[in-house]
Amino acid sequence: MKDYADTIESDVHGNLIVGINTKAKRRLMYAGHCDQIGFMVRHIDSHGCVYVDPLGGIDATVVPGSRATIHTDKGPIHGVFGRKPIHLQSAEERSRPKYELQKCWIDIGAKDEAEAKKLVKIGAPVTYALDVLELQNGMISAPGLDDKVGLFIVMEALRLCARSKLSVAVYSVSTVQEEVGLRGATTAAYGVDPDVGIAVDVTFSSDNPGASSTKSSPCELGKGPGLYSGPNINPKVEQMLQKVAKGKKIPTQPLPSSRLLGNDTRALQATRAGVAAGCLGIPNRYMHTPVEVCSLKDLENSAKLLAEFAKQLGERTSFISK
Repeated sequence: MKDYADTIESDVHGNLIVGINTKAKRRLMYAGHCDQIGFMVRHIDSHGCVYVDPLGGIDATVVPGSRATIHTDKGPIHGVFGRKPIHLQSAEERSRPKYELQKCWIDIGAKDEAEAKKLVKIGAPVTYALDVLELQNGMISAPGLDDKVGLFIVMEALRLCARSKLSVAVYSVSTVQEEVGLRGATTAAYGVDPDVGIAVDVTFSSDNPGASSTKSSPCELGKGPGLYSGPNINPKVEQMLQKVAKGKKIPTQPLPSSRLLGNDTRALQATRAGVAAGCLGIPNRYMHTPVEVCSLKDLENSAKLLAEFAKQLGERTSFISK
């Protein structure tokens, strides 16, 4: 972002705060979290197999047979989550399988415990293998699209309006530790002290056989970002996003939520004396698995929406209902 930003700062937690037009009195903050669900090394057994604990909401049923990367000071160590072959499983194991993360192991090919411990430290972070697969119709699949797509969008939005005449300061923030309690957004928002803030995160898509037809609102890949409404959302921010989207012919989808959102929006809204908050939900299939799917078209439209929103803000724009 150095070619577009006026300021780039990191803080003690690891948030990266990128700003433009930073001398303006009013401040707008966009948040996309860079952290993803993962694991932490807990134990190495006599075979050299590595056992892990979860970091974030791990679905243990998709772990066996997946590829893993252990991140070490000397570089990545590749491994696979092992699984007893079906030929050796009992009838009960075949018919009523139990998936407990504590019993899953990572095989890095080590010959024994001593060799494994030379390569891997207890406490090392682990992710699913990080790669991107291009699918049909502008779709991509990868682990960690939750919320690398949101991070891309907030930085792309800043880039799109970096050469524009703005009335407000814009800060796009790569927030940390969202998956373990919105911790990065809490401290970043306190430091930036924005008047208005919008978080960008993924949301459940309804256009696949695994989706519930009634549990969540209809939301399809390729049809634009979802615009949240509900107790975390400032009504005037929501209305302004809708107006900008309509004026610029950017497709959006309604996302009502009667509950508090489990993303950075909650932290933004309640920082200091309160922030006028909004949230974009990027349609995502197979969330919290190694094969999350999103649409590149949705990413592009989301960035355009946020850039145009920033350009529409004035020094006297009010988000207080009277």
